[in-house]
Amino acid sequence: MPRTRKPYPPEFREQLVALVRAGRTPEELSHEFEPAAQSIANWVAQADRDTGRRTDDRRAYRIDAAPPGEPAAEA
Repeated sequence: MPRTRKPYPPEFREQLVALVRAGRTPEELSHEFEPAAQSIANWVAQADRDTGRRTDDRRAYRIDAAPPGEPAAEA
């Protein structure tokens, strides 16, 4: 039996990306749906790169990164 699951359908990913853009957090969605919060954040970041909304700042949607304009949390 394979140890990994089949990739989520593109339509499902697009729906979760749209929910994040509408104001939901990846953490909220990960509790409601199956994917991990970091996976959802990665999908949003990739969608932003694909549409030109994002250039090369890979920290923009990291779960542990501070929101834009706020200082990073100390460890």
